[in-house]
Amino acid sequence: MAALDPQPQAAPPASEHVIAAMSGGVDSSVTAKLLQDAGYQVLGVTLKLFGDDVAASGGDTQACCSLDDVEDARAVARQLGMPHYVFNFADDFGTFVIDRFCESYLQGRTPNPCIDCNRYIKFAALHRRRAELDCDYLATGHYARRCWDEQRGRFLLKTGLDADKDQSYVLYNLTQEQLAHTLFPLGELTKAQVRDVAAAAGFANAQKAESQDICFVPDGNYQRFIEARTGRTLQPGPIVDLQGNVLGTHAGLDRYTVGQRKGIGIAAAQPLYVCRKDLETNQLVVGTAEEATCTRVLVEDVNWISVAQLNAPLRVTAKTFYRQKAAPALLTQTGPTNATLLFDQPIRACAPGQAAVFYQEDVVVGGGVISSCDSPRL
Repeated sequence: MAALDPQPQAAPPASEHVIAAMSGGVDSSVTAKLLQDAGYQVLGVTLKLFGDDVAASGGDTQACCSLDDVEDARAVARQLGMPHYVFNFADDFGTFVIDRFCESYLQGRTPNPCIDCNRYIKFAALHRRRAELDCDYLATGHYARRCWDEQRGRFLLKTGLDADKDQSYVLYNLTQEQLAHTLFPLGELTKAQVRDVAAAAGFANAQKAESQDICFVPDGNYQRFIEARTGRTLQPGPIVDLQGNVLGTHAGLDRYTVGQRKGIGIAAAQPLYVCRKDLETNQLVVGTAEEATCTRVLVEDVNWISVAQLNAPLRVTAKTFYRQKAAPALLTQTGPTNATLLFDQPIRACAPGQAAVFYQEDVVVGGGVISSCDSPRL
């Protein structure tokens, strides 16, 4: 079994207290067990994220952090003989995740609510609660690694060793202060190994399925959810090609994202992709696969991790959406929290609002929010 990531602190684990974020799933349950096995004093915590406002907007309060999930987490904590508490973060979740999600779509962007949940809830609100409880660390079941780099004098965030499960992309907002007090016990394990640990421990959730959708909109109909929560009705408009020719009618710009291929509803000789959304004219602009590419990506709200700032352009690989294979690019810092990515080869047009994350091998350099992407064709 792989060891927990090394710590620069001299205190023995037995004197250190850890909050283990427990969702009721197998990953967070094994996280708590590995911490306990390593000698930490562990406090299990489950977050209540949904209030009645989510149900009123058509969301499913049973999809994530439901009573069943709380009971699953509590059962594991009881089995491990550790205390377990439920923290109510529903107000923060509504403000910093759900409302930001809706507002981003209404601005023509495509948000990633999992990133906001990690940024504002799991690694902001929960870290504040950790400090209030005088605990040394917060531990989560993310497949990522962190280590101390003596030469740089900085904590580094690294990819999880299981490439299929790596979650470093959604953690790019972590600060040095947060990394100093965060543990990722699953970073060197595969999902299969985690399930084996859970089964050997006799956890009832060892084979529990993973949630694949937006947790507060599990049926995937986020447009209906946005309409119900904001009271705004989506307005149809023209679908046009790059030359301005009208090809059809869209059902509301919020229903589409840049780079999307399926669900446009236009029959053509070649598959069509969304190239951009024009809010002023309410036009959905589409093109062929070749036309729906970009080479230069502008990034804002950048958080730097492996460096404090860039003193010169840096060769990196970068992702502009979660499941993308990182592609070679030149990264240039253009302001304290702004950067430009110039990709070696055209990539699929990326959606404003999504995250761009920069890597050097397995180290996360940093990341930010895509503000626009440029291509000679657009």
